[in-house]
Amino acid sequence: MSQICQNIAQIKQHIPKEVLLVAVSKTKPLEDIKTAYQCQQRHFGENKVQELVEKQQKLPRDIHWHMIGHLQRNKVKYIADFIYLIHGVDNLKLLKEINKQGQKHDKKINILLQVKIAQEDTKFGMDIITLQDIIQQYNAKAFPFVQISGLMGMATNTSDQQQVANEFKQLYNLYQTYKKAVPSFQYLSMGMSGDYPIAISQGSNLIRVGSAIFGARHYNV
Repeated sequence: MSQICQNIAQIKQHIPKEVLLVAVSKTKPLEDIKTAYQCQQRHFGENKVQELVEKQQKLPRDIHWHMIGHLQRNKVKYIADFIYLIHGVDNLKLLKEINKQGQKHDKKINILLQVKIAQEDTKFGMDIITLQDIIQQYNAKAFPFVQISGLMGMATNTSDQQQVANEFKQLYNLYQTYKKAVPSFQYLSMGMSGDYPIAISQGSNLIRVGSAIFGARHYNV
């Protein structure tokens, strides 16, 4: 068994069955993704549209692709016809563009609303007031070609595990609150390679894991 397969098996062994594992394949070669695919991994996450489109065209059609990076409005059209889930929807303009592209393809596009829970300015995400406003509009059928499937958030990059847990707990509480109002809520996307055990302990049911599966990232110089 390859190291990638061993890593996937080990992670799945230690997480609850209801937690969805998304293998973050950004910057990874096709061979690595094929190896993970052969180990029954079907959910993969990318953070750049161009790389996502290129990989989607060359890999098996039953892969569920997740857009986990910051998505620009003018690039939604390139992924609208095949994307399984867009994680980082953090503003109303982006949401309206996704709805527009969904209408063009006559399909509902699944998205997560990204909420800012970290103390870092570098982290994206909407505030609570914007979240409330968008959900009210969604329930009023303002975005018929979008399905809001839950919430997503990234914790502060810190060694203070209590702070990380508190931030995840904050998002979990929001998820529980709005799940009552939005029946389509399914996913609470929290946790990456460095903090997914904490995220799961605070209610996450979708984790985005890259380096713990594929090893250190490769960047083009």
